[in-house]
Amino acid sequence: MAEKKVLIVEDEATQMALLEGVVARAGYVVEKAMTGPAAVSRLLDTSADKIDVVLLDLIMPGMNGIKVLESVRPSLPSLPVVMLTAHSSINTVVEAMQAGANDFIVKPASAERIRTALEAAMETSSFVGEIAPMTDSSKSSGFSSLIGASQGMQAATLLAQKAAKTNIPVLIEGESGVGKEVFATAIHKASDRAGKPFVAVNCGAIPENLVESILFGHEKGSFTGATERRQGKFQEAHGGTLFLDEVGELPLDVQVKLLRALQEKVIDPVGGKNSIQVDIRIISATNRNLSERVAEGAFREDLFYRLNVYPIVIPPLQERATDIPALTEHFLDTISHMEGLPRRQISGPALAALGAYHWPGNIRQLQNALFRAVTLSEQDILGPNDFPHLGDHRPQGVALQPPINAPANFPGASASHTSAILPLENADGHSRPLAEMEKVIIAAALHRYDGKMAEVARRLGIGRSTLYRKVTEYGLES
Repeated sequence: MAEKKVLIVEDEATQMALLEGVVARAGYVVEKAMTGPAAVSRLLDTSADKIDVVLLDLIMPGMNGIKVLESVRPSLPSLPVVMLTAHSSINTVVEAMQAGANDFIVKPASAERIRTALEAAMETSSFVGEIAPMTDSSKSSGFSSLIGASQGMQAATLLAQKAAKTNIPVLIEGESGVGKEVFATAIHKASDRAGKPFVAVNCGAIPENLVESILFGHEKGSFTGATERRQGKFQEAHGGTLFLDEVGELPLDVQVKLLRALQEKVIDPVGGKNSIQVDIRIISATNRNLSERVAEGAFREDLFYRLNVYPIVIPPLQERATDIPALTEHFLDTISHMEGLPRRQISGPALAALGAYHWPGNIRQLQNALFRAVTLSEQDILGPNDFPHLGDHRPQGVALQPPINAPANFPGASASHTSAILPLENADGHSRPLAEMEKVIIAAALHRYDGKMAEVARRLGIGRSTLYRKVTEYGLES
């Protein structure tokens, strides 16, 4: 896999050195810019190597991070950018995200937080992490982008086509990477709202204290630092469709306002005196079991019933392996067209390897695998050797890895174990503290999923913000 380039934009030499060390140890190639103009010049230099993601300081003399973003976004609309600052406020975070930042980190941040933010930004904004830009076509009804003849895929597509003829709320369920936003886009394009705004919001990626402002907007002076009025996503989507991805991550207080917006078709901006009428169609998506979230008290039951009027379940890729050849051909065509690369063919053995793999990351992972193979291969026909990671079939059981400062007799410390047993009692026969067991489980999951926080959170059934807090609390940062 080609090494990814990270441009670090930071005016303080000490912070630059610290960030460079973290990013380099994460396996990235580092480039540096000490000023805003230098960053803009580097990013807009078409003769230089491509920058894959930017780590951008917000507060810099002369040209700050917001100005840098505003300068490069017209030319680089999909460039992943992670904003970094020691001086945060709600207003500046909202401004940064509306200017096009993918994530916002408050210094000092752990190495794990920085690595995860860089990885997530590339997955959600770059070509290799987005399916929708690859299949977008203004002349398409939308459903031509849904590829697959398997029974599960055909059933989901039929439901989506029927949903497009109505304005009722749709809830799309499925694992990460199955293409939930592609389905939402297809429904919008085939509906009577086609041509009106389609606004997508990843509820799980918004800092919890900013969700209400970003969704519903805020008025000037409504909180410290709110120097101007800002429109929320609901108003941006007026007349069209609002897609709420990872809707299960919304805080309970915001769920109340969302329920009112659905019931009464009005929103209340933060600090606003008057309600605003909105005309939108809601499509939501989740990779969590919302029924379980309701039972846990983490999701409002009345909101669940409002969103779950018309459920569509998208099967994981491993359950629709017969669709892999068609998806492969589609992605090979699209990669060639979008990247200006020769159109590669794929050999029978390589296609068989793709069909036999379990694809935990679903269609997004298949897309990424093909992109890497096409860009790295020097052959016209892709073979099994162009997909070396497919040979990494891990055992279903994984040894529990001891957390930091764990005792020598920690279960799973022996490398010979493939599936350790976590005892419920201490050596003295008394029950082990719940926090101690939770620490062990999180440590094991971090090891099992290579520190990929989004995947760990999904597998453990907790929110990412909760996972970050517990990793810090238990001292599990690497």
